Amino acid sequence: MTGYLLDTNVVSYWFDPASREQHQAVARRIDGLPEDALMTISAITLGEIEYGHRALGEEIDREKEDAFLQFIEHRLPMTLDVGKHTRLAYGSLRARLFDQYAPSPRKGLRPEQLVDPVTARGLGIHENDLWIASQALEHNLVLVTHDRMTHLKEVAGELRLEDWASPF
Repeated sequence: MTGYLLDTNVVSYWFDPASREQHQAVARRIDGLPEDALMTISAITLGEIEYGHRALGEEIDREKEDAFLQFIEHRLPMTLDVGKHTRLAYGSLRARLFDQYAPSPRKGLRPEQLVDPVTARGLGIHENDLWIASQALEHNLVLVTHDRMTHLKEVAGELRLEDWASPF
């Protein structure tokens, strides 16, 4: 049985019909899955979405927030936490990204001395996406995302990625 880890943008498209084309594409893919297909969400994704609810600088729309929480509880009840074993996939992925994309010269320097450690922009991936990809590897799940993650795809041959938000 194949399992799936849904990234933040895919969960958002699935929940919010306002992004009509992507919403329909994601819903169509999910409706086509076998009934016993495992779908999960990362605690990191939940944090990103929580941030999105709070970052608007406006009063929080409690009704929309409650609807989203009900949606998650019903549709994605299994949440993956980052644990001590996630570090293995994370360390390997980040080291491969660093080996291939870090600026030169780099002898004797740590990655944080060369690249913004918050976004890992120089490595071509956001830090949260790297952790989510690491969870997918740790649990042998397909990472479902609408992000390009070009650099990650080039170094993580064993990572399976699918984009359900692109129309067929």
